[in-house]
Amino acid sequence: MGEEERGFRIVDRRAGGDPPQGEAGSQAEGGARAGESPAPPAAENEPEAPAASLPALDFSTFILSLSTSGFYHLGLVPDPQTREPAPANLVLARQTIDTLEILQHKTRGNLEPDEAHLLESLLYELRIRFVEKRG
Repeated sequence: MGEEERGFRIVDRRAGGDPPQGEAGSQAEGGARAGESPAPPAAENEPEAPAASLPALDFSTFILSLSTSGFYHLGLVPDPQTREPAPANLVLARQTIDTLEILQHKTRGNLEPDEAHLLESLLYELRIRFVEKRG
């Protein structure tokens, strides 16, 4: 009613685009200056991991990943950075075992025989090692 309508202006800030006239020296809001190339997105800087080096994503791989976490928290797997045995953290080890038990309960009757056997074997081994560490 008594308000003045403001227009808006569209500025193309994509790399490789010519700057709009009047802004040749710099871009608004701290963008790259003339002669400087804008920083490439982070995804372009990271090397892509070859797909062949990754294991197939399936239930067995998931269970093996969780169990490796459990063994790590029990101090049975070396720290990947120092290559020294990781300190035992029985609280986290128990949580990982509990997570695997929940998965076992929720997937009962829906697993292939080899998946069920793998889960049972890993849980058995984690429980035995947990009791040994707990003393």
